[in-house]
Amino acid sequence: MAADSGARRQPTFTKVDQLRPGTHGHNLIVKVVDSKMVVQRGRDGGPQGRQMRIAECLVGDETGIIVFTARNDQVDVMKPGTTVELRNAKIDMFKGSMRLAVDKWGIVKAAESSAEFTVKEDNNLSLIEFELVTVVE
Repeated sequence: MAADSGARRQPTFTKVDQLRPGTHGHNLIVKVVDSKMVVQRGRDGGPQGRQMRIAECLVGDETGIIVFTARNDQVDVMKPGTTVELRNAKIDMFKGSMRLAVDKWGIVKAAESSAEFTVKEDNNLSLIEFELVTVVE
């Protein structure tokens, strides 16, 4: 293996329309179109008294939109109109449709600059229903 020069390689960014079921390791720059809280549990509910918040956010770029499931601190970043950088995102399947998510190994942060693109809202990848097909050889 080559010695690490200490320089971090620049991440490659994916466009929303390139996302596929069962894939992970995506880096995206997206705009938050909409965000709605779906689960909110207070501090007294959990075993360690932890707060749990989950929001479903519609995010997109110039190629399409997808539902992003934001958890806990991620919810605060996902404000409509905000440009957000998602690192190491993965595709989860929910009732046959794709959802974008970032787990503890990824990063959700506000982008340094606002995106210049217009979100293509008529290409919602979360509305495409996928069917799991078992292939017998």
